[in-house]
Amino acid sequence: MLRRDMLKTLGSLPLLSLAPSLVHAELLGQPWSRARDALIFDAMGELRDVYTDDLIQEMLDAGMRAIAITLCDPKVQGQAAYDHTIQGILAYNRLLASKPQYYMPARKVADIDLARSKNKMAVFYLTQNSTHFMRDLDNVDVFYQLGLRASQITYNSQNWAGSGCQEPNGSGLTRFGHALIEKMNSVGMIVDLSHSNDSTIADSIAASKIPVHISHACCLELFKHERNISDRNLKALAEQGGLFGVTQMRPFMTEKVDNALEVYFDHILHAINVCGVDHVCIGSDRDHRRLVQSKAYLEELNKEEGSAMKVGDGPLYFEELNGPRRMETIWDGLKRRGLSEDALEKVMGLNLYNYYRLVVG
Repeated sequence: MLRRDMLKTLGSLPLLSLAPSLVHAELLGQPWSRARDALIFDAMGELRDVYTDDLIQEMLDAGMRAIAITLCDPKVQGQAAYDHTIQGILAYNRLLASKPQYYMPARKVADIDLARSKNKMAVFYLTQNSTHFMRDLDNVDVFYQLGLRASQITYNSQNWAGSGCQEPNGSGLTRFGHALIEKMNSVGMIVDLSHSNDSTIADSIAASKIPVHISHACCLELFKHERNISDRNLKALAEQGGLFGVTQMRPFMTEKVDNALEVYFDHILHAINVCGVDHVCIGSDRDHRRLVQSKAYLEELNKEEGSAMKVGDGPLYFEELNGPRRMETIWDGLKRRGLSEDALEKVMGLNLYNYYRLVVG
C-alpha cells in the first residue's frame, strides 16, 4: 500500500554504518569511517507501512537517524485537507508505535539525540501544502500540538497563502500567506517553500522573521523545470540563514535515464557554490524500497500522483539510488567529486540538525 493510499484508509552521533551489501543496482560504497560516525538526516523522505524490518534496518545501517516525512495527499483542499492531515498524523502515530525498535516520534532536536543513542530513527512530520490550516490561524496551534513541525506554504497550485510552481502568473504571497508565516514563526513551525513559484518563494523569504526551508527541489540554473529554484532565490535563502534540500527526483534534473547519477551531484555542488556549504542538505522525496518499473508499481504510482505524474517521467529515481542504502552512495560520490568529510557531514545531516535546532528547538 502506498503512502497516501494508506493515509486515506487509516485514520550526539548515530551508530556506525555497516559496509553496504551489493544488492539490486546499488553501487559498492566505501562509507564514512566508524570513527567519524556522521549523522544522516533526510529533509523530506518517505516511510511506508509495507517496509519490512530488514529494509528499515538497512536504512539504519546506512546511517539514517532522522527523517521528516510527508503526511498525506497535498492536493486535497478545504475541510477534506484538514481531515486527511489529522488522519495522516494518527496513521503515522500508529505506524511508529508498531515499530518501536526502529522508529521514534520526534518533536525537538533532543529527540534526534535520543534516537541516535538508541540506534533508532527520529521521525518528524511535514505537510506539503497549507490547505489543512484552511483560513484559521488557530489551526497552526492545533497541528503543532499534534506534532506537525514543518509545512509548505503551497503545493503546485494557487491556494489562500500563495502560488504554486504551476502558477507562473500567480499572486506571490498573499495577505493570508503573510499572516500564516508570522503565525508559524511564532510557534516554531518550519516554513517550507518547496513547490512554490518564484514570486511566492521570494516574498516568503522576505516575510519570514526566521530562516526558511526548501526541503526538496533542484537548481533551475542547471535544468529548466517548474519545480526547480532560481539562483536569485537560492542566494536570498542562504543570506537569510535558510536551508536548501536537493531532491533525488530524476526528472527534475535530466531526461537521461541510464548512467545519469553525476547530474545529481552537479545539482548538490551547484547549490553549495551558490548558497555556501552551510545552507545545503539532502531532501530525497523518495521511497526507500528497491523499485522495479512493473505494471503493478506504475499503476500504484499513477493512482498516488494522479495528474502530477506525466507520461515519460518515469522512472522517478536514479537507479544507483534505488534502495535503502542510497545515502552511502551519495556520500561516496560527493567525496569523489571533491567534498571534504567535514563538508559531507554538514550536507548529509549536520546542517539540517542545526537548522531544526534553530527553528524547532
